[in-house]
Amino acid sequence: MKTPVFTGSSVAVVTPYDGDGIDYPALAGIIDWQIEQGTNAITVCGTTGESSTQSLEEHIRVVDFCVKHVNRRVKVVAGTGSNDTAAALLLSAEAEKSGADGLLIVTPYYNKATQKGLIEHYTHIADRVMTPIIMYNVPSRTSLSFTAATYKELSKHPNINGVKEASGSFPLIAQTVALCGGEFNVWSGNDNETVAMMALGAAGVISTSANVIPSVMAEITARCLAGNFREATALQSEYLELMDALFLEVNPIPVKTALNLMGKKAGKLRLPLCEMEPRNLEKLKSAMAKSGLL
Repeated sequence: MKTPVFTGSSVAVVTPYDGDGIDYPALAGIIDWQIEQGTNAITVCGTTGESSTQSLEEHIRVVDFCVKHVNRRVKVVAGTGSNDTAAALLLSAEAEKSGADGLLIVTPYYNKATQKGLIEHYTHIADRVMTPIIMYNVPSRTSLSFTAATYKELSKHPNINGVKEASGSFPLIAQTVALCGGEFNVWSGNDNETVAMMALGAAGVISTSANVIPSVMAEITARCLAGNFREATALQSEYLELMDALFLEVNPIPVKTALNLMGKKAGKLRLPLCEMEPRNLEKLKSAMAKSGLL
């Protein structure tokens, strides 16, 4: 039986930029607010954190800063994935040195590895670090998905803790839970699927929406963990319009826009990400107003 790296809601936290650099005071403020609002874990340098536009040096420093600033108040999961196994191992080893509680490693994008290649990629990294690994399945970005059989094989490794599942494939999730049982944990990677996935046995969510509604996502997952799925469904339904609005354009464009509208100093986006289209911005503002955020 593998203990999950965390249970409940982990925010996939944004990275505030200031000019060409990183606004560390703003990041510290965002982290503190998240913890005050009941977020159970901080996931840093993921997709929402714009890790794809960070240099290796920046990436390593952001993870180190986050771990030190959190100072064990909650768990920290560091995004350390790459389409280059050696680079993913380097980032994972550096995050381990910093003291991260878990490593979030996305499937190799662009390369489109085979299932055998996925097993070898994750095994290579898991054999060389001691920090628990959460794999990340997001076919909409990588054009690649795990199979349940591959999850079963990787679940045998003591250092592979589970997966952030953003495939939207409930048959895959159900098959995985049935095949792997307690040797493999699952987290929702899609905010609007959190309750359904936790009903299937997921341990929680790694959430984009938690950037703007941290207490809500924490409460949804708490209700699920307590077995109150009807109440969790009602709360998730109340915020579905906002969750959908946060994906009107590619993540993290809307969520950083929303945070800035809330006065949270999320900073600018890095190219090739850019400002929202005016029509989508108005839809986002409308959804935020209905949720009491403006």
